[in-house]
Amino acid sequence: MVESRRYRNILAYFTLTVGIVVVAFPVYLAILASTFDAATIINGNMPLLPGDQAGVNYPRALFSGGRMAREPVSMMMVNSFIMAVGIAVGKILISILSAFAVVYFSFPLRKTAFWVIFITLMLPIEVRIYPTYKIVADLGLLDTYTGLIMPLIASATGTLLFRQFFMTIPDELLEASKIDGAGPFRFFKDTLIPLSMTTIAALFVIQFIYGWNQYLWPLLITTKGSMQTIVIGIKKMITTQDALTEWQIAMTTAVLAMVPPVLVVVFMQRLFVKGLVETEK
Repeated sequence: MVESRRYRNILAYFTLTVGIVVVAFPVYLAILASTFDAATIINGNMPLLPGDQAGVNYPRALFSGGRMAREPVSMMMVNSFIMAVGIAVGKILISILSAFAVVYFSFPLRKTAFWVIFITLMLPIEVRIYPTYKIVADLGLLDTYTGLIMPLIASATGTLLFRQFFMTIPDELLEASKIDGAGPFRFFKDTLIPLSMTTIAALFVIQFIYGWNQYLWPLLITTKGSMQTIVIGIKKMITTQDALTEWQIAMTTAVLAMVPPVLVVVFMQRLFVKGLVETEK
C-alpha cells in the first residue's frame, strides 16, 4: 500500500512538472528573446541562455517604442492599467449592488430580474459590438477612458458570485442589524462589505486580467496612438513580413505586458483562493 501510494505521488509530480514545463517554456522563450538583437532571433540561432541586449531593449521599448508601434510601452501600460482597474472596480460595484438588491429586497419579478442578468452571460461583447459602438460614438466617448471602461463594467458573473455568497450569510445578522436600528445602507456598508472582502478580492483579480487582456473593444474605439493599450501595441509590432518585425521589441513588450497581471495575482493570491472557496460553500 505504501509503495503504491509512493508511485502515485511520483506520477502526479511528474505530470505536474511536465505541465509546468509545457506552459512555462514559451514564456521563458519570450524572456530570452527580449535579451537578444533582431538578427539573432530571425536567424533562429537563439541560445537557451540570456543575451546581453536587455539593457538596450527594455529602455527602448518603455520610453521610445518600435517602428510599427511608435508610442512608448510605458504609455500603453498606463492606458491598460487604467482600463483594467476601471473595469474591475466598476464590475464589483455594480455586481455587489445588484446582488444585494436581488437577495435582500422583495419586489415583483425579483427572480426574473436575476435570470435576465444571468442570461446576459450568453451575450459576449462580440455579439453586441455594433449597438455598443454606436452608443459610445453618439455620446462622443471615442478615444476616452470612459469609452474604454463604461461598456464593459456590467457583470453577470460578479452578480452570481455575490448572490451565492450573500445567500450563505445567516438571517440572524440581518435581524440583529434591524434591532440595532440599522437601515439597508448601513447593513450593506457595515456588515456585508466587510464579510465580502475575500469575494471582492477574487473578483478583482479575475476582472483585472479580463480588462488587461481586452483587444477587440479598444481596437474599435481608439484611433489615437496615445490611447492604445498594450495588447494592441503588441499586435501592431508584429507585421506579416518577418523582416520588418522588431522581434526583440515585440518580445520585450510581451514580457512587460505580463508583469502587472502577475503582480496582482501574486499579491492577492491568498485572498483570491479564499474568496473562490468561500463562494462555493
